[in-house]
Amino acid sequence: MNQEAQYHIIPAKNVLLITYYLLLIIYYLMLFASMPIYIYWGEDEFAMEKAIVELRDRIIDPAWTSFNYHVFPNDGADAVIQGLNQAMTPPFGAGGRLVWLVNTNVCQQCPDNVLEELQRTLGVIPENSYLLLTSRNKPDERLKSTKLLKKCATKFQDFSLIPPWKTDLLVKAVQQGAHTMGVKLTPMGADFLAECVGNDTRLLYNELGKLRLYAGDNNQPQDVDVVARLVRNTTHNSLQLATAIRTGDTAKALLLVADLLGASEPALKIVATLVGQFRTWLWVKIMIESGEKDQQAIAKAANISNPKRIYFLQQEVKALSVQQLRHTLPLLLELEVSLKQGATETSVLQTKVVELCQVCQRN
Repeated sequence: MNQEAQYHIIPAKNVLLITYYLLLIIYYLMLFASMPIYIYWGEDEFAMEKAIVELRDRIIDPAWTSFNYHVFPNDGADAVIQGLNQAMTPPFGAGGRLVWLVNTNVCQQCPDNVLEELQRTLGVIPENSYLLLTSRNKPDERLKSTKLLKKCATKFQDFSLIPPWKTDLLVKAVQQGAHTMGVKLTPMGADFLAECVGNDTRLLYNELGKLRLYAGDNNQPQDVDVVARLVRNTTHNSLQLATAIRTGDTAKALLLVADLLGASEPALKIVATLVGQFRTWLWVKIMIESGEKDQQAIAKAANISNPKRIYFLQQEVKALSVQQLRHTLPLLLELEVSLKQGATETSVLQTKVVELCQVCQRN
């Protein structure tokens, strides 16, 4: 038998066809892997604004901003299509192009014609033309548009506010912000600053700016006494309100409500602090009554970053039952709902604070 006959020879036409399809697959893989699409969503407006500015400054050449930076407010489906068409245009001059669809709802509801435009456009956006989509609302993962954007996006980033009761995450955010701002804090200083600012990122960076100015050339970490002198501490006053309610001191609680509102503290922020504190107290009480004695385990269950706080929390909830603490949370939920529905802040806060104090007074 001829040695060459032992091998199956592929015709040259088929070789060319296979090569063509392989190159086409590689092209699309490279195209989708490098698509310059960014999706930002969440309620932390300050953190999102900061990320948008960083993205814009990285992409846009300042001399060509008016040519290459385009903002499309949410004016319906036409705004999305106009933005996609603009993103298809290569940038002028130096730098790249940034097209920003502001508060777009394509990840919450997407008409068929917009979805078709997304499918047609996303894979062929020029490499140096960037598309940014932002929204306060969480994307609906069930939508075809969301699945497509998530698959194509270079970055799909959540800017949700940290829940007030997740103190470990709040402290971590303070530590990250301090690192970014070049501010050194002791662990106790970071804990106290987290209590003061809660999940308000804008306030956090404002206070870190003050601490940086105060420190100057001093490289020593700033302790809690320095933070307490410089930082506006309305959250700490809200914690004092929680303590007054826990002890059933109605007069003091009402006075603290007046002080907080007089200092222009948002009522919903006050409620968020109260929810976080009473939730922590409830978890600690539940763990104690279940027989748990390990402070590390209790701290983990209650989302407390510093287990040393457990001893003090145990003392605070001694006089209260699990049932009393459970009854506070529905009242706080009713308070939050009333405020979101437009109820008068002063009257509804005073009413619910009196009811909460009465719950904690019961034997």
